[in-house]
This record gives sequence, structure tokens and C-alpha cells, in this order.
Amino acid sequence: MSTDPDTILFETEETMEKALEHLKHELRGVRTGRASPAMVEYLKVDYYGSMTDLKAIAAISVPEPTQLLIKPFDQGAMSGIKTAIEKSGLGLNPIVEAKQVRLVIPSMSQERRLKDAARLKKMGEEAKVSIRNVRRDANKHADALKAGAHFPEDELETLKTEIQTLLKKYEDDVDKRVEEKTKEIMTV
Repeated sequence: MSTDPDTILFETEETMEKALEHLKHELRGVRTGRASPAMVEYLKVDYYGSMTDLKAIAAISVPEPTQLLIKPFDQGAMSGIKTAIEKSGLGLNPIVEAKQVRLVIPSMSQERRLKDAARLKKMGEEAKVSIRNVRRDANKHADALKAGAHFPEDELETLKTEIQTLLKKYEDDVDKRVEEKTKEIMTV
């Protein structure tokens, strides 16, 4: 990794931030009671033999709070889009119209809300594990500096304290985001 405390701290925060960004990306795809393009924009569609994100081959709009409208840029993609939505596990039934696919978002059952809330919790735990792994690696690098004996003991202890502070900050952020999304899901 690196040879000084500042670089270790910088790289640690950068990697923790990437783990948080990944979580944010995953949370956007979790269904709530309202229509949101984020629900489907990263669905993989078989587009002429290549798996492509839906947002790359179609315009996705929200004409009403409970509907999504998907207009493919190429009409040849219609059947692939329909198939991708049906296989997505989102529980949505695509309605193929002339040059577009309409998705009516049904209200979520309590059972579905609870299942998705549990899925959110699991996503949050996975993000925390990633962040803790970053802390573990950063502490190893701090210990390697100690072995090299180039830095005073108190400076290395301060570094470890700062790494722990970063961990706490990112774990709290994960909890906050999971809690907000769970509240969104559970609101009828």
C-alpha cells in the first residue's frame, strides 16, 4: 500500500467511500411503493447477443407515480426488454404497447415489504464487512510502518485511532442509508 500515515489514511478513506458508493448503487435498485427509473435502469437486457443495461438502450420515464414508461431507441430491443423485466424478480408485469413498454407498479404487500427490508439489512451488513476489511488492511499497513521503525509509536497509535474513526463514520453512514430506505419501503 503505502509508506506514510497520511497516504494510508487517504487510501483507507477512498476505499471505504467506494464500498459506500456500491451500497448506494444497490439501494437505488430496491423497489419501493413508487415508480422510479432506478428500479430498472441497470437490468441486463440481451441486446443483439450482448448483455446491456436497460438505460443504455431505452428512455425510462415516470408518467404517473405508479407507472414507468420504457421507450427503446431501437424497436428490435422490445422483446429483450420484456424478457429482462419478467426475469428480474421485481414482480412487475410488462405491458407491451406500440413502441413502448409500460410497467404498472402494484402496491407492495406487507410480506414483500418485510422481505425487501431484510434484503436491505443484508446489503448493509455486506457493506460493513467490506469497510471492516479496509480497516483491517489499513491496520496491517500501520503495523508494517512500526516494523520499519521510521515513525514514532504515538504517531502510529494516532493513525490507528483515525482509521477506527473512519470506520465508525462509514458504518454510521451505511446504517443511516439502510434505515432511510427501509422507512421508504415500509411506508404504505
